[in-house]
Amino acid sequence: MEYGEGGKERVLDRWGYSLLMKKSAVFNSKISTGTYREFIHEIFQLVKFKIPSYVCFANVHMVVEAQRDPAFQRVLNGANVAAPDGKPVSIVMKLINRQNQDRVCGMDMMPDLLREAEARGKSVFFYGDTDEMLTRITVKAKKEFPNLKISGHYSPPFRELSEKESDEMVSMIKSASPDLVFVSLGCPKQEKWMAKYREKLGACLLGVGQAFRVYAGVEKRLPQWMRNLCLEWVFRLCLEPGRLWKRYLVTNTYFLLLTLSYLATRGAQEFFAPFEKAKMPRRMLRESDE
Repeated sequence: MEYGEGGKERVLDRWGYSLLMKKSAVFNSKISTGTYREFIHEIFQLVKFKIPSYVCFANVHMVVEAQRDPAFQRVLNGANVAAPDGKPVSIVMKLINRQNQDRVCGMDMMPDLLREAEARGKSVFFYGDTDEMLTRITVKAKKEFPNLKISGHYSPPFRELSEKESDEMVSMIKSASPDLVFVSLGCPKQEKWMAKYREKLGACLLGVGQAFRVYAGVEKRLPQWMRNLCLEWVFRLCLEPGRLWKRYLVTNTYFLLLTLSYLATRGAQEFFAPFEKAKMPRRMLRESDE
């Protein structure tokens, strides 16, 4: 493991290639840091060096899932890049690590990555959601980016694949030879899928989730000022109250409590630090200052 400025981890791939992205802790999750453009550059570095990889876009739901499920936490922390997708996540990174961090949202990133892929001559594949949604996406992408290489798309059944289906799926995607595979299966399913198939597919996998529906024009995004106030969850709750009310009630509350607990603990430690230092024997005090 290498370390960058401020003791933050610098990610190394399995060949020892040092990527630009550093990671900082948000509770027990490792989230990548950098500007929006640096994230795009990093993703295409993974493509350039043909590194089997996956990229997570971490929002409140994902961070809370990782906090409650150690197995999923390993999946999130094992991502080559874990972008701070949710505004609350980028705010907490600033509170915890005292660093400014752009929000890097999958909904914004998807069209920009398609544009960059067209410019660099890289191919893309769309995996997940429904056939209708995939048709909408490919039609729009071909219209917006006429020189983009679309290797294919596939809508898997809404259940676990059998071993035979899994092998056929891997064979189909590998034969298409995409550089980037956009994945929309929902959290945490898509992240687990990417971690499982990263090595077998040998491409850069991106778990963009709801970005499929937004890009296809099926769902609209909130105005920027509402996004800045962290109100996207309210909009989605209004669209799907029956499915999302429990998730948002539990995860948002849990995330808020985690944040307040962390800040309270750190505040107490910083308050009592001078008193603890004053109690140290003079010899130990000199050693700690050296």
